[in-house]
Amino acid sequence: MEGTSACFRKELVSKLLHLHFEDDKTKVSGDALLLVAELLKVFVVEATVRSIRQAQAEDLPCVDVEQLEKVLPQLLLDF
Repeated sequence: MEGTSACFRKELVSKLLHLHFEDDKTKVSGDALLLVAELLKVFVVEATVRSIRQAQAEDLPCVDVEQLEKVLPQLLLDF
């Protein structure tokens, strides 16, 4: 898993942020976009790992949305 280098594109992160801004003229610096993209990456990886562990604890051969739903409340509290 450490060999993967998937990341969120800056354009996507920018669009996601701007969807929640009240003022359309709000700007986000490139460094801030990189920081939010890294945070999203960490969040997704952590959600994946926790879902895998939940599936293993339930002796399931694959991860389903149900495992994600079970770990999501604690994950959100941790973040």
